[in-house]
Parts: sequence; C-alpha cells; structure tokens
Amino acid sequence: MLNKLSKIFAPRSRPQLPSVPDGTRYYVIGDIHGCLDQYTALIDAIEEDDAGAKPADTRVVLLGDLVDRGPDSAGVIERTRKWQKKRNVRVLAGNHEEMFLQSFEKPDILRHFLKHGGRETILSYGISKKQFNAMTLDEMHALLPQIVPQSERDYIESFEEMIIAGDYVFVHAGIDPSQPLDAQKRSDLFWIRDRFLSHEGPLEKVVVHGHTIFDTVMDCGNRIGVDTGAFRSGVLTALVLEGDERRIIQTATEGDQITVQSAESTR
Repeated sequence: MLNKLSKIFAPRSRPQLPSVPDGTRYYVIGDIHGCLDQYTALIDAIEEDDAGAKPADTRVVLLGDLVDRGPDSAGVIERTRKWQKKRNVRVLAGNHEEMFLQSFEKPDILRHFLKHGGRETILSYGISKKQFNAMTLDEMHALLPQIVPQSERDYIESFEEMIIAGDYVFVHAGIDPSQPLDAQKRSDLFWIRDRFLSHEGPLEKVVVHGHTIFDTVMDCGNRIGVDTGAFRSGVLTALVLEGDERRIIQTATEGDQITVQSAESTR
C-alpha cells in the first residue's frame, strides 16, 4: 500500500523541451533586408557572445530575405560571404531572393520585383538614383546582368531551403502543416503565411521562421517567428539555441546609434 502511494505522489519528471544537438550552439538571424549597419552590429554581438560562452560547435543560420527594402543589400551579401570564411554560416533563401533572381528573366518580373523593395537592391549595386530614374524598364533589365555578376547570382542561387537541427527546423516563411517535412513545396517554404500562422496543433518539429514581421519574437510553442522588421523598426534579431535553452540577441537603432540588447526567451 505504501509503495503504491509513493508512486502516486512521486514528483513528476520535467517535460522534455525541444533542443538542438548536444555540444552545438545556434544563432538564428531573422530577415535582414539590406540593413547592413544592424547586421554588422549583430555579427559583432554574436562573436562577442560566443567568445564569452563555453566552447561549442557554433553555427549561424540566416533565415532568408537578405535583400530588398533596406539601403545596402549588396553590402549584406558581401558581408555574409566574408563571415562564412571565418564561421559556419548557412543561408536560407527567402521569397525576396527568389524574386531577385527571377527578375533577370523577364522585364515583367523585374517590374514586380521593383515594387517589393527591389529598387533599393538595384541602387545598392552602384546605380545612382538619377540613373535609375532615367532608365526604362527594358533598359534596367538589360543592365542588371552587368551590375550583378553571374558569380553573385550563383551564390544567391546556392542558398538552402530548409535546415534541421535536433528538434528544430529552420525555414524562411513556414511550412504546410498538413504535410511532412520531406514533402514540403518550395513555394510554401518561401511564401506561406495564414495556413501556417493560424495552425495551433503540434508540428513535426518546432519551426523557426522569418517572413512575417512581429513586434517581438513570437514564440507560439510549435513555431518561433524572429522577423522583427529591421528595415522598418530598426530591430534585427538573433535567436540563440543551445541544448534546450533559448536566448535572444537584438541590435536596435536609436537615432544615430545602434545598441545591443539580450534577454532570455520566454516559452
């Protein structure tokens, strides 16, 4: 009888929390959108954070949309390539990278790209506003391959669609909740919104995503949104995952200054 009672009143074990593989530390960065100053400050903050933490197999994941809207997409691409020479940095493709690459195919696609932040991207490759405003759409389309070399396009084309780390999966926009991870469509990974955001049930893994802007990191249990709208809010976010712990590092623009903020993530 006593033995049975002891089992009834025994303390319940702590529920197992999602985790990344032992010995790894992930810094997962939301949509940069051409905001080179915030991105550079965040890189410095990440390097400082990693140097002050215990040794780990440190990995960085960019969640896509490196380009468009902000003032220096070309600079963000260049800075990423330099960082990859020193650090394990993997880059996911977003819908804006897709639009950028497709704009080389037809003027009509370029027109669509320009309406969604592409103007700023093209200007960042060395075209003055005066030159830009004087060109027709066809002239702009003919100029694109000259200002954005094939090697740059090949690099952007190499961006990944999905990265899995333990109990987490990293994608740009989200996933189709009705399909397993190995059956996801590229279009959903880049563009999905309502069907994914409104899903409240469990998913195959915790999805860490960008694409949809939130005022703060949006942790819904089954997904974590880390796009804090850097081009609009001035806040660029990195989610830090280590074991079953989560932290946040952000760079925020305040006037002419960029400050670094860090906090424990809420669950």
